[in-house]
Amino acid sequence: MSVADYFPTDFPRARSRFVDAAAQAGARLFTYAHPGQGPRGEPLATEVAWLGPAEAERVLVTVSGTHGAEGFCGSGVQSGWLDSGLAGEQEAGIAYMAVHAINPHGFAWLRRVTEDNVDLNRNFVDFAAPLPENPGYDELAEVLCPPVWDDATIAATHDVLAAYAEAHGTAGLQAAVTNGQYRHPAGIFFGGAGPTWSHLMLKEIFARHLGPARKVAVIDYHTGLGPRGHGERICPVVADSPDLARVRDWYGDDFTCPALGTSSATEICGFNVIGMVEALPGTEVTAIALEYGTLPSEEVKLALRADNWLHLHGDPASAKGRAIKAQLREAFYQDADDWKLMVWERAVETQRLALAGLAGA
Repeated sequence: MSVADYFPTDFPRARSRFVDAAAQAGARLFTYAHPGQGPRGEPLATEVAWLGPAEAERVLVTVSGTHGAEGFCGSGVQSGWLDSGLAGEQEAGIAYMAVHAINPHGFAWLRRVTEDNVDLNRNFVDFAAPLPENPGYDELAEVLCPPVWDDATIAATHDVLAAYAEAHGTAGLQAAVTNGQYRHPAGIFFGGAGPTWSHLMLKEIFARHLGPARKVAVIDYHTGLGPRGHGERICPVVADSPDLARVRDWYGDDFTCPALGTSSATEICGFNVIGMVEALPGTEVTAIALEYGTLPSEEVKLALRADNWLHLHGDPASAKGRAIKAQLREAFYQDADDWKLMVWERAVETQRLALAGLAGA
């Protein structure tokens, strides 16, 4: 099978290909059914493939589909890693766990969010405490998510956003839009009012399968930021964290950190590594997001806003709805052989470095 063939065209094919690859590799497969359905009534589920000793103390974990429609990338890497035999490279005593489609609703429906319009990577906050505030988003909420979506509205809102960037800087605009917000449930980058199904499932999977582990490496696959095809290794920790030193030991200088201002991403609220660490008290977790560029940032955000409008006010089955879905897909998945090859080569390099880090730990 060629590298390009590892990457699926839709969620049902992604799921089927992953299950087949896991079986071929001799991995144990665990299925966690989602209560919803896909757009054609198909069942939804998160699958976990485990290769290696059940009681392994060192485990490499990959996660796909945190942001739903971004799942094509991570799914392709996971299936390819299992199908190609590369998963057999790991040293004795090290296990590999692939968490496939942790947000199956978003993957199946071509949405970045979960079934409740929640950005899963903003959902891991303490909902018993006062929620983070984002006054920048509050100011821009109606501009970002207008009730009408046409060329005139797009142009008018673009001017308002450009004026905000002029006043607060490009980084200020990015922070306002993407940091996460908890007041506008119909908006974008909404962190939720409580834990989502995918939030709870991620913690359950980590607690159930990784209990004996002492050292865990996590690579969470994402798309939509940075230069096309480049895989940015993003370490989402505070600047003085010992985890940052470990990431540097494993990946050298080829990583970025939002807290240090070196990343294409800004610091965000409620990211999923928080939940992973909470599920594994006492375990050393070394986590990165591997973020691949697709389209220019403005085009990606425009696709997100269009999709938000579509599910609030439009008809996904209409010609306009289909065009918006194609726009969103292109923003998070480049169906081109050169892009897939860049994704694959960077992923293999990164996973090998993570395995080397675990082996030397």
